[in-house]
Amino acid sequence: MITRRKAVTATALGVMGALVLTACSGGSSDGDGSDGSGNEAGLVTGGTFRHAVFPEVGSVIPMSANQPQEIQVITYSYESLIYTDETGEETPWLAESWEVGDDGTSVTFELRDDVTFQDGTPFDAEAAAASINYHTDPDNVSVLSDVLPAGLQASGSGTTLEVTAEATDPFLATIIGDIWMVAPAGLEDPSSLEQASNGTGLYALTGVQADRYVFETRDDYTWGPGGLTSDSEGIPDGLEVSVVTDASTRANLLLSGELNAAAVEGPDQDRLDASGYEFAGTINPIGQMLFNEREDRPTHDPLVREALILGYGHDDVAEVVSGGRPVELTSWITDAPFTCFSEEPVWERPEADPERAAELLDEAGWTAGADGAREKDGEPLEINFIYDAASTSHASAAELVAQDWEELGITTNLIAMDGAAWSEYLYETFDYDTGWIQIGVGSPVTQNLFYGGASPEDGGLNFMGTDDPEYNELAAQATSASDPDEACDYWKQAEKVVVENFHTFLLTGTIRPTYMSKATFEITDYVQPVTIRMTE
Repeated sequence: MITRRKAVTATALGVMGALVLTACSGGSSDGDGSDGSGNEAGLVTGGTFRHAVFPEVGSVIPMSANQPQEIQVITYSYESLIYTDETGEETPWLAESWEVGDDGTSVTFELRDDVTFQDGTPFDAEAAAASINYHTDPDNVSVLSDVLPAGLQASGSGTTLEVTAEATDPFLATIIGDIWMVAPAGLEDPSSLEQASNGTGLYALTGVQADRYVFETRDDYTWGPGGLTSDSEGIPDGLEVSVVTDASTRANLLLSGELNAAAVEGPDQDRLDASGYEFAGTINPIGQMLFNEREDRPTHDPLVREALILGYGHDDVAEVVSGGRPVELTSWITDAPFTCFSEEPVWERPEADPERAAELLDEAGWTAGADGAREKDGEPLEINFIYDAASTSHASAAELVAQDWEELGITTNLIAMDGAAWSEYLYETFDYDTGWIQIGVGSPVTQNLFYGGASPEDGGLNFMGTDDPEYNELAAQATSASDPDEACDYWKQAEKVVVENFHTFLLTGTIRPTYMSKATFEITDYVQPVTIRMTE
């Protein structure tokens, strides 16, 4: 099943933005209780649900971990006040209800009174406030420090939690509702959470070995969405998350029944599809291009950015970069919970037009010499194009782009990136112009950290150096809007500016698939533990 949300404005806000720098491909399939070969199967209670992730897992401290594979491990043990399902619908979870103040600067949550942390400590409003305030304390290392509203404060007594912010925020309830709740002992000693979890989740992390995380199913869990409890049919006795870096190995383990869940791409995905295995999938904007807009780069000029976009064959490159599985991108929002997502683009994507690209380069002062190479003031037009070193489709598509740009007189330097190089080039040296660079997030508020926020030089995430007055004005109107619908209207106008002013080009996406074997589950961005059911 492919998880595509409609334009939902009242969903939980994705407060963690991550660059999506891996190549994934996928098809579609509907998972509804099959045994992995397309046949209907009954639920089986007990057993161990085994999930393979990659690459290596580092920290699993929920307040500070930020890599996708780490967040997946954390998701199994920690829960939030509001649950958002794969359709984007919000439902009560640890909070029974919530009400936003008239001025949009406060929200009051009424919490359940039957929830406990994994160490037995009762979950109450005081504990919830502590989890929220941890992220606003400048002395703490927090992955949310850049995205929470200014002046955020939480307090609570009994089952009533009060949260206030300095300014109106149309998504205040959903921002708070998405924060993981951590037991007081875990907040006091975050390092203790590396070896054992301490959340309210159904599955408690009890052991960490080399590349393996072992979870036990709680026997006292009664507060899951839709009435889920420890005794619900199809619930496993425990979980194991292992690191398996090789796609072929993951596919083999799925086929042999030794894994219940794993992401698989490329030729090995074809094997699983041919065998009738089903998957849950999310959108990966694999064909997105971003640009370095600093004054010392040729891509500072919007005419150059437009020329680069128009100057290569879109259809052929989309086919290659997606591994033959292109999916149309309709929104700059590609991840759960798909806040302000658009089913139809609010912008017009330009068509390839090499002749117009040449005119634009001439207009920008990059003229062709006798040998066809373009230069300006004696400097050749050279573009540093970066891409994921681990992705064969990224490399092949980059070569196609470079060939087309060569016809325009552009010299392209193709530079393969590993994890350390991405950080160096995007956030330190800025020695790039464009490339297969993707931002996969679930909220325009998070997008704004990249297009409207501070630069890395000033501690921010705007590695492109984008500064568009038209965009900035719309972003300011969105953040001060009176309600989510009004905010989304402004954010969609801002999205249109980002695309049509050539700050990004959304060429194509693909589907990031996680396959099922003898189990079913739903995915938002990650396998959701409360949806796991074991099957025959």
